Amino acid sequence: MTIPADRRYSADHEWVLDGTPLRVGITAHAADELGDVVFVDLPEVGAQVTAGEVCGEIESTKTVSELFAPVSGEVVAVNAAVLDDPSVVNADPYGDGWLFEVTPSEGGPTVELLDAGGYRALIA
Repeated sequence: MTIPADRRYSADHEWVLDGTPLRVGITAHAADELGDVVFVDLPEVGAQVTAGEVCGEIESTKTVSELFAPVSGEVVAVNAAVLDDPSVVNADPYGDGWLFEVTPSEGGPTVELLDAGGYRALIA
């Protein structure tokens, strides 16, 4: 399974791609475990998310899973393509299947984010 080295990962299986703003999605491992994603509930643009807290959910044919914010900040974009066709999350979790973008807040709560090697060890 490919785990891109250009991003950081949470123990809750979200990834963060550094940039301005930060882009957030779920890992291929999470997408595989969920099965066919059929519904995604994302935070609204302008919402404040807090690292480690629930900010949405992902529903598959197997289960409903909570989505945890890997960073704290303001949501500045959501991926409308994923809302229109949630299967994009399964098809391309590290590309077109991204979920939302966040402008991080200074000094907010944090969660430990892993590099690709650390995440690979976590799911091994």
